[in-house]
Amino acid sequence: MSQGSITSVAGLLCGHFTDSRRPTGCTVVLAPEGAVAGVDVRGAAPGTRETELLSPLNTVEKVHAVLLAGGSAFGLDAAGGVMRWLEERGIGVLIGSVRVPIVPAAILFDLFTGDPRIRPDAAAGHAACDAASAATPAEGNVGAGAGAVVGKMFGIERAMKGGIGSASITVGGITVGAIVAVNAIGDIIDPASGRVVAGARSADGRRMVNAAQAMLRGDTTAQPEPAASTTLGVIGTDAVLTKAQANKLAQMAHDGLARCINPVHTTSDGDTIFALATGRSAREANLTLLGTMAAEATALAVLRAVWAAERLHGPGLPTLPCARDLAPALA
Repeated sequence: MSQGSITSVAGLLCGHFTDSRRPTGCTVVLAPEGAVAGVDVRGAAPGTRETELLSPLNTVEKVHAVLLAGGSAFGLDAAGGVMRWLEERGIGVLIGSVRVPIVPAAILFDLFTGDPRIRPDAAAGHAACDAASAATPAEGNVGAGAGAVVGKMFGIERAMKGGIGSASITVGGITVGAIVAVNAIGDIIDPASGRVVAGARSADGRRMVNAAQAMLRGDTTAQPEPAASTTLGVIGTDAVLTKAQANKLAQMAHDGLARCINPVHTTSDGDTIFALATGRSAREANLTLLGTMAAEATALAVLRAVWAAERLHGPGLPTLPCARDLAPALA
């Protein structure tokens, strides 16, 4: 077993665009040769594109990219730039004489971090593709994780900085990778220790309150903004999968979110995970094993996202600490 990133999966490239004008951006996972895809949406406030196409009941078998973006529903515009980038390179489903790139996408809400009029657009999606490579992607305050915030159960003023992280696991010659943009309303928990490592803080900002336990004790001050969160992820594997299996893999990967985020899949989150199978290993795998690997890689990516995140502060921005800021208090 080894640990790497989403680009450890043969056939996948990854790139970020981070907007320097405010913390927002987008992240693309490219599959230039095409990949069998699935999706599972668990949050009650999703913002997505082309997810219905991924049903095993529907026709198109492969996609050419998946986009994760900030900017709330406005950020779906960035998928148009990914399509343009792919079209320029002759990548897409051939329909008559036209190639149509297939680009599912999902967005998260980050409009609280700076000027909400600035959000990813088609140019941002195109730029993320230009930046894509097989190198290990940057983590933390970049791409779709640039404006991510976690622990918003008691308001953004008591929250902490989220981010984006990636990890992979290889077992028996098959690799499963994950990249996750962590913008959860809930707290982030290290499953190994059970400790909250990032999330809602006490009124003085110096310690974690454990939002789920506070609510169970009857703390009625927890009043999160509706539809103001969401954790997004892409699972990749070089195994050979059908569309039905890819959808099951995306479903099982959500177990990794449940291990690390509490509460998760709430009415304020649009938690969505895509799965991509490139088939480059030419191996058919036991789906139970693949799902276990996907959940583990997802959990690792969530933790990497918050440990790589950096403090948010500056003119017009909320001041939000990161997990490393409070690390001495967690020791």
